[in-house]
Amino acid sequence: MAWNEPGGNNNDPWKNRGGRDQGPPDLDDVFKNLFGKFGKSGGNGGSGKSLGGIGAGILIGLIVVIWIISGFYTIREAERGVVLRFGEYYQQVEPGLRWAPTFVDSVIPVDVQSIRDKSSSGSMLTEDENVVDVQMEMQYRVVDPFRWTFAVENPEMSLSQSLDSAIRYVVGHSTMDDVLTDGREVTRQRVWEELQAIIEPYNMGVSIIDMNFRDARPPEQVKDAFDDAIAAQEDEQRFIREAEAYAREIEPRARGQVNRMNEEAQAYKEQVTLEAQGEVARFEELLPQYERAPEVTRERIYLETMQQVLSATSKILVDSKGGNNMMYLPLDKIMERQQNNSTPRSRSTLEGLQMPVLDEGQRSRNSSPSTGLRGESYREGR
Repeated sequence: MAWNEPGGNNNDPWKNRGGRDQGPPDLDDVFKNLFGKFGKSGGNGGSGKSLGGIGAGILIGLIVVIWIISGFYTIREAERGVVLRFGEYYQQVEPGLRWAPTFVDSVIPVDVQSIRDKSSSGSMLTEDENVVDVQMEMQYRVVDPFRWTFAVENPEMSLSQSLDSAIRYVVGHSTMDDVLTDGREVTRQRVWEELQAIIEPYNMGVSIIDMNFRDARPPEQVKDAFDDAIAAQEDEQRFIREAEAYAREIEPRARGQVNRMNEEAQAYKEQVTLEAQGEVARFEELLPQYERAPEVTRERIYLETMQQVLSATSKILVDSKGGNNMMYLPLDKIMERQQNNSTPRSRSTLEGLQMPVLDEGQRSRNSSPSTGLRGESYREGR
């Protein structure tokens, strides 16, 4: 039976018995009744009411003080605060001691100076259908606290998934050798660029600082064979560098030799040309003298030529005026024997001092005016 039905005895839950304003009581009346109960403890009459008002004021003041004190907060030097008022973005605050009304504003501190890192790893299939185990690490920093807080629901997870996607895309479009050997730097740069392209549309408020390969290796089943292949590639690169170094060393030397030979050839050409011109000039000067005195000129030319020829020989011919023989001293043989002294000194010296003797017939033949000086002979009387 309802409380306001006939026979319900008017059991009004708000104690508004039979009143014309049936319904919830006024809040002012509720607070008055509450404060009146506090006042009754102090006695009857006006003094009780005054004590109740004082107690209510103290209580309200204490609540206000606690509410004010609870609103103070501190933002550290490396952080920025994102203030929400009734759940909606209100402003961004700088480091320092701040105050926000409790139950009205809420503050989310965001670290914007520390370098954070995030890693990703897994087995991935390359473009040439090989499986590699790749581990990469990313370093990033928050640059926009508002975007970092509200751009995506979970920025840490979104960034991790973006990193996984970038690594798998780049590895899937690279060969095994590029990932594991000489193409690692290119692969790292491509992962960086791909990650930037993925997170840019989301505008997450982060900046990628660096991207590093922590590890990249083939599966354990083929590790030994791959180590041999890596060693062979390193030897190849070493041989190439040695060959390039040898080429850089030899090429300047060869160019220097070529230049020297060209200069020597040019100098020889000029020398021969000048000598020929000098001979022509000399013969042109001798021609008038020869025409005036041919015998004297011919004899002088002959003597000059013999002097020039004999000055370069190591043989000595001794002509005795009182005899019919001519002695020959082979000084070149004597000097060669002394340098190659393989026998006793006295014996080699005696053998080297054996002097051939030319008879009168050989002397006359070798000293014939028609033949001039030949080999080891000399014209008689010259």
